[in-house]
Amino acid sequence: MFVLPFILSFSIFWIYPLFSTVKMSFQEILPGQVDWVGLDNYTKLLKDKAFFTAVKNSFTYMILTLVLLIPFPMLFAVLLDSNLVKAKNLWKALLYLPALTSVVISGTLFRLMFTEYPTGQMNQILQFFGMDSIAWLKGGTTAMFALLLLACWRWTGVNMLYFLSGLKGIDSTLYESAEIDGANSWKKFWHITMPLLKPTTIYVLTISIYAGLAMFLESFMLWNGNTSPKNIGLTIVGYLYKRGIEKNQMGYASAVGLVLLAIALVINIVQLILNGTFKKEEK
Repeated sequence: MFVLPFILSFSIFWIYPLFSTVKMSFQEILPGQVDWVGLDNYTKLLKDKAFFTAVKNSFTYMILTLVLLIPFPMLFAVLLDSNLVKAKNLWKALLYLPALTSVVISGTLFRLMFTEYPTGQMNQILQFFGMDSIAWLKGGTTAMFALLLLACWRWTGVNMLYFLSGLKGIDSTLYESAEIDGANSWKKFWHITMPLLKPTTIYVLTISIYAGLAMFLESFMLWNGNTSPKNIGLTIVGYLYKRGIEKNQMGYASAVGLVLLAIALVINIVQLILNGTFKKEEK
């Protein structure tokens, strides 16, 4: 009885939509008309340049967020857990506060910051250093910089709290013993903190891979819609939305969604295997 609410919600909102999406991916769905098309949707995907652009953008975003949103939050967590930082609760609150801000509001603010007009904050910074204003959201590199800055602003505090909770589970006597043996701060971090933070790191890595591949609303708000110059802001989920909602091609959109699911599953399973998550512990 106690497990039944979860089983029902999991079945209705996850299992049923998953099987329904698999079925729809083999169909062409139009208003009042459903036709079986077999593998045509998947065959079409292999020739769709816009889809591969979306995959490339999502992969680039995912990799760069992993590079930024794992080591830096870990470093901040270690600093906040040490005696080097004062007013720790204040810093925790300040770093976590952006995560409480709506993505719609955050995306709108960053769109205004990165506007191509001279009045935008980022262009004002360039002008302060004697440089000309640029169209941030019309170039591939500068647009990705805007997306990454938004991601770091929103999620650094969240990942930092994950690592802080992991640090609280490390026995302080290990550091005391290492200090008695003459270990400096770097050696204690490398030989004690890093290995014992591995479960937390794997968890953050796993959710970050999915979050990077599934990013959509940030891009949507940054360009004030699902259309960006030369598709520089198009993501896999954005392409799914474009096909399914904007063009009413639900069968094709279902195929896109299943490919995204398969990509995320394969990447995460591979990294979990490489990290030894599925290995049996020695007794």
